[in-house]
Amino acid sequence: MKKPIVIAVMLCLCATAAFAQTPAPAPAQTPPTVGGKPLVQVKPRPARAPKPGSIAERLLPCLEIEDGSKGRLDCYDAVIPPKPPKPRASAAKGVADCRFVKEEDERLGCFNGFAESIPKFSAR
Repeated sequence: MKKPIVIAVMLCLCATAAFAQTPAPAPAQTPPTVGGKPLVQVKPRPARAPKPGSIAERLLPCLEIEDGSKGRLDCYDAVIPPKPPKPRASAAKGVADCRFVKEEDERLGCFNGFAESIPKFSAR
């Protein structure tokens, strides 16, 4: 009577040992997440030349006109037309702020300060 029980126990052990050796199904690969949102890798952008027709590109030819002349100011004013000064005048933070300067000499100096700092890109 002990032999059939022993044989039954041996069969169960062998069956579970054989079942344990089969490979488990691979879990689905999910991308790593933070707060439920997938991680994103950001690649640095290469340096770009100014867009054709951009303000920077249109201001560069004005630098070829004689400095301090009315022609240079007219060139700047053609790119960025002057507007009446703001009630609270503050220092120009960008080239577009130069259009609010009423005095021509000051407006020319303002434009020159920004236009001369534009990097010169070679044409490809």
